[in-house]
Amino acid sequence: MNSLLYAGAMGGGAGSGAQASNPIMSLLPFVAIIVLMYFLMIRPQAKKQREKAKMLQEIQPGDEIVTVGGIYGRVEGVKDKNILIVRIAKDIKIYISRSAVADKTQERVVA
Repeated sequence: MNSLLYAGAMGGGAGSGAQASNPIMSLLPFVAIIVLMYFLMIRPQAKKQREKAKMLQEIQPGDEIVTVGGIYGRVEGVKDKNILIVRIAKDIKIYISRSAVADKTQERVVA
């Protein structure tokens, strides 16, 4: 008698109407979220990184730049591969890392 009550409480009877769910259908929402995040977040960020890397490699003497610290200047030369010589005032030159360049600018800041 106790075993019949236990089986009925667990829903193990033939008439319970429980169906086995498809494991692929249960994973579908997770896959959809991952695909959505890829197209909305990861792909645009990777594109931005590629564009910035290309811009950094194309910097050459004469380009007007702004650093990540907000300093505007003109590239006077390249020392080694990753060090830029930047003129920020009439008689002031600084050495910065190529990766410290935030963007190229069209403004003529240094006379």
